[in-house]
Amino acid sequence: MVSVAIIDDYAGAALTLADWAPVARQAKIQVFTHHLSDREIVAALQPFEIVCTLRERSSLSSQTLAQLPNLKMIVVTDARVGTIDQPAATARGILVCEGKAPEDMPAAPTATAEFAWGLILATVRHIPEESQRLQRGDWQRTLGYVVAGRTLGIVGLGRIGTRMAHYARAFDMQVLAWSQNLTEAAAAKAGVKRVEKGFLFQNSDIVTVHYVLSGRSRGLVGSAEITAMKPAAYLINTSRGAVVDETALIAALREKRIAGAGLDVFDQEPLPQDHPLRALGNVTMTPHLGFVTEVGMRRFYTGAALAVGAYLQGSPVNVLNPEALARRGYS
Repeated sequence: MVSVAIIDDYAGAALTLADWAPVARQAKIQVFTHHLSDREIVAALQPFEIVCTLRERSSLSSQTLAQLPNLKMIVVTDARVGTIDQPAATARGILVCEGKAPEDMPAAPTATAEFAWGLILATVRHIPEESQRLQRGDWQRTLGYVVAGRTLGIVGLGRIGTRMAHYARAFDMQVLAWSQNLTEAAAAKAGVKRVEKGFLFQNSDIVTVHYVLSGRSRGLVGSAEITAMKPAAYLINTSRGAVVDETALIAALREKRIAGAGLDVFDQEPLPQDHPLRALGNVTMTPHLGFVTEVGMRRFYTGAALAVGAYLQGSPVNVLNPEALARRGYS
């Protein structure tokens, strides 16, 4: 019987959010609800013919793939995922297929922007800190930060950044924006002012980062940008951890050169127990929740179930490395 692994299902929701019955009639499904470390992943996945991943939660490198002789198919939830070594998979005849949900299935395009705005308010009003204090039997100690009349700097005025600008105007904030290819016309259409990157970091009270991780965006927010920020300013990152120089940010937080940060993403996920960010009192942290909604997860797992079902029927769909089809003998 074909064996299917669903990995990194932290919420244990994969089998309840999608119809896996057609797959279960032909395959044995095992769900891993904890993150498999580099030491665990090979031993855990060796028996499986199909592995279903979720976003970038796990990496399948060429070294890992070489140790998974039974693997024939990997399902990803995003065609742009960079944590699967597709050339190595192709060389081994392993199909990499995108799990696409039906087009008429409800989506959640505002999920990350909504979450980012919540993280801003939680950070500047010290909501998690005060909630924990109250649960311990203590009472309020901090002073909140009103956003009305302040300046929000948006790094990356794409789909999410544009929505953040919309939210900011509803909160009576001034909005500055910068990205590498942003034009004044595009900024004006979004109702914001385009400025140079240095000006944005020097003049924003809150900086929020919304950039796709790529070779040119890695470390985009570095020591120079963080040093330029006001001492009372906050940095919010819900994009990808590596867009911000984590070492420079930790130093600024530790030395209180900025007021604080709100982080949903990190260089290493899950965040190690001994990570220095865990010891800082001026950072609000969440475990990469920006895209995690019931609607979004339903789409991801429905698409994965459909992709696995198509493979079991002998007709793989949404194949991202078609060269692997020939290696596997598909006509």
